[in-house]
Amino acid sequence: MVIPSREKLSGEIEVDECYIGGKFEGKAGRGSENKTLIAVAVEIKSKKLGRVRMSVMKDASSDSFVPFITRNIEKGSTLITDGWRGLSGIESHGYRRIVHKQSEAINEDEMLPHVHLIVSLLKRWLLGTHQGAVEPKYLQSYLDEYVFRFNRRTSSKRGLLFYRLLENAMIVSPSTLDDIKKGRLLE
Repeated sequence: MVIPSREKLSGEIEVDECYIGGKFEGKAGRGSENKTLIAVAVEIKSKKLGRVRMSVMKDASSDSFVPFITRNIEKGSTLITDGWRGLSGIESHGYRRIVHKQSEAINEDEMLPHVHLIVSLLKRWLLGTHQGAVEPKYLQSYLDEYVFRFNRRTSSKRGLLFYRLLENAMIVSPSTLDDIKKGRLLE
């Protein structure tokens, strides 16, 4: 569902990470076990949601975030982020960065509202449509489907969605089950 030549996000983009997974005992948030870390980028168009990009990440370090950002966001764009140090130095890669500090926000959802809304909708979709039965090894494929559907939510020609899938199938080389399990779809 990912077009290799798709346009990158541009303008103002909220960027953050979140964990996807069931309720488990133990640590919550960064460093949580039994959950999968994903990066989320949301384009903001006139204070409304634009296009979205999501990707499974191995950790929240700069080594994981920078490739996600450079692969999905145009240089010169403004990144709106929290103060996470994994994004420190992103300016040297050609981006502007606005940091929203948690201490200045009334609640967590106020800090990066567009990203938090997308994450909330994603979790609801995974729980509702898939009954929460999404294995981590297949999560990137589910994220790709969600992004495909979300980015076409305002399409005036909904019948073209299937056509676009067929068109993509002709452009993109086939993926084996092993590729899907190992998350090698975008390489």
